[in-house]
Amino acid sequence: MNKSSSSDDWLQAELADALDEDLELELSEPALSEEIRKIYKESHPPTIDRAQYFQHLLTLQAELIKLQDWVQHTKAKIVIVFEGRDAAGKGGVIKRIMQRLNPRVCRVVALPAPTEREKTQWYFQRYTSHLPAGGEIVLFDRSWYNRAGVERVMEFATPEQVEQFFHDVPEFERMLVRSGVILLKYWFSITDEEQQLRFLMRIHDPMKQWKLSPMDLQSRVRWEDYTRAKEDMFRGTVVHRGGQ
Repeated sequence: MNKSSSSDDWLQAELADALDEDLELELSEPALSEEIRKIYKESHPPTIDRAQYFQHLLTLQAELIKLQDWVQHTKAKIVIVFEGRDAAGKGGVIKRIMQRLNPRVCRVVALPAPTEREKTQWYFQRYTSHLPAGGEIVLFDRSWYNRAGVERVMEFATPEQVEQFFHDVPEFERMLVRSGVILLKYWFSITDEEQQLRFLMRIHDPMKQWKLSPMDLQSRVRWEDYTRAKEDMFRGTVVHRGGQ
């Protein structure tokens, strides 16, 4: 068997495995309200053939494996921050990134609400202990930007604390970069209507209700407040090249 044929066989096996896994997830979920499912399908017509989607996904995941090998070989340190609207898809993207990577090299950090002790610490302290060593990739499923987002909107932080955050975060991230960390930041957006539809699906699906918290429901009520907080965050936390 030649090398090309072997690669084709591997691709087909991986594609079948990915399709089976996705189908298993679908079948394991209880039936949603038929009306909600109908509305969702009507507003989300298929844009790409399912098999073609998984072929593209496998190609991109193969590139991530190459990145993982490079990180291990060079002892690079990578931090990837995932932020955005609730139900915008951060979790799904993180799942696909982690799906074929070595958890000893790439790990996810999703911190709970701070404890009373952590509230008295330097704000960034609870995050620094999770930063990567050489040869590691860390994905932050939400991060220190909580202070400029949910903590600000829900008034868990005072205006003075938020202002201090805006003053400190550019220098904090410059320190990370100066220490050799490669810092990547992604914001996931979603429309008001799409968020409402996804929340409705979670409410009517017992397998997804755990994803819906009181904070999520408040994000619906305070949509405009989150929009203003996001815009202020973008303006106040940009770190330019060269430390400017």
